[in-house]
Amino acid sequence: MTELLTGALLADGTGHPLRPADVIIDNGRITAVEPPGTLPEHHPRRDLTGLVLAPGFIDVHSHADNAPLLTEDDTTKILQGVTTEVVGNCGFSLAPRSTTHAEVHDGFLQRLFPPLDVTWNRFAELLDATDAAGHVTNHCPLIGHGTLRVAATGMSDAAPDAAALHRMREMLDEAMSAGAFGLSTGLIYPPALFAGIDELTALARTLGGHGLYATHMRDEGDHLLDAIDEALRIGQVAGRTQLSHLKATTPRNWGKMPAALSRIHRAREHGHDVAQDVYPYTASSTTLTSVLPADYLGGSGEHILAKLSAPTAHADLTAAIGRTTHFDRILIATTSSHRDEGRTLAEIADARSCDPVRALIDLLVDEELRVAMIHFSMHEDDLELALRDPRTMIGSDGLPPGNGGRPHPRMTGTFPRVLGRYVREREVLQLPDAVRRMTALPADTFRIPDRGMVAPGRIADLVAFDPATVADVGDYQEPMRPPAGIPWVCLGGRTVVEAGRFLGERAGTRLSPKA
Repeated sequence: MTELLTGALLADGTGHPLRPADVIIDNGRITAVEPPGTLPEHHPRRDLTGLVLAPGFIDVHSHADNAPLLTEDDTTKILQGVTTEVVGNCGFSLAPRSTTHAEVHDGFLQRLFPPLDVTWNRFAELLDATDAAGHVTNHCPLIGHGTLRVAATGMSDAAPDAAALHRMREMLDEAMSAGAFGLSTGLIYPPALFAGIDELTALARTLGGHGLYATHMRDEGDHLLDAIDEALRIGQVAGRTQLSHLKATTPRNWGKMPAALSRIHRAREHGHDVAQDVYPYTASSTTLTSVLPADYLGGSGEHILAKLSAPTAHADLTAAIGRTTHFDRILIATTSSHRDEGRTLAEIADARSCDPVRALIDLLVDEELRVAMIHFSMHEDDLELALRDPRTMIGSDGLPPGNGGRPHPRMTGTFPRVLGRYVREREVLQLPDAVRRMTALPADTFRIPDRGMVAPGRIADLVAFDPATVADVGDYQEPMRPPAGIPWVCLGGRTVVEAGRFLGERAGTRLSPKA
């Protein structure tokens, strides 16, 4: 179907100033972009007067790997104007899965994802399963190091031997051949946190010097700068480095962002291809087990629960984390029973008449480790400085859909929050540049084909938003409220959001990287 889009100001993805333009889309692609009134008017018209027309946004850091497998449509991203998501981040991908460690694999994923009916082993089989189920948005899958390690060695904290490392490299190569966009790591999560740089470098070498290494670094607080250095060493072997959700966590590390960016800039000056993403919030979100010290995280879930239930656990954890953890800054987002959601650990401790460490232990044991938290750990100044860097992209880092509870509002509000709070209100970014960071820059960084710009020949993934009203609406107590000011989204030339409502068509697809 051919359609003429008129009346909008165009943010074409390049960062160039807004300009009036008419756009023709035909058979799923953009065929013309011209000044108003110069294109044939016999086509069906869509009047976008008062709106900004932009390429569909690209969420470079998503955990919605499971979204196609849900019975209900996951609309959290498409309603934000996101048409493409990079999934498989932080070392968590849904494949590969080995028969030797199948039960461990399923338990590993259940700490983050809702229950899954796993019917695959190889990465290609996972892609077949998700393709058959259908995509609300386009997906660009990464292969997760944590999942690779589980498939090869289970949840062991020991370094993989030569045979296991060879198997990991074989599975990585299979995933890349099947269409993965790169390798991701999550070096604060077991078993990946036990991986040394030699293991990670060996896997990076499999990417042949032209692949992408996307990393949730080993530390985002006290040892942030060392973690950046490690990531750059591994990424240089891989070819390209993506620093996931760049931040400086906990009050004693606030103000480290200038030094962090200086490290990154110096690497670029020496020819290293490195970029980063952020989400526009000063609270993070992850599994509650991340609060525990590393010596509690080795082995299976049953092993961790046994350690937490030991008579010495309370005294050990009080000594290890009791004085340095701000329990009033840890908000429980989702639990398997849905109890205690929306309360801080300090509030739960008060309600149970115990200290916060006891509340932490009891909550993890009662919920069998399936607890997600929101951690208020960052400073606005660091966030805004990271946002201003010209190589910073936007990623939601929303946890997987389908878990219920009260997830971080970034799941529904990341992209409109950038446009509303950080463009319109705080003027941290200019609107054309903000759009560039959501579109052309990630398309180039992740080598996503035919997307990221409004130009003839590109796929017609488009969003129209009202720059005066676009905003995130959800908050930490009611996070699932959809955003405001995004009335229209088009995916592959087909309207999928009209008047701010999802029309019900899974019009997305799984993409493959450009050669």
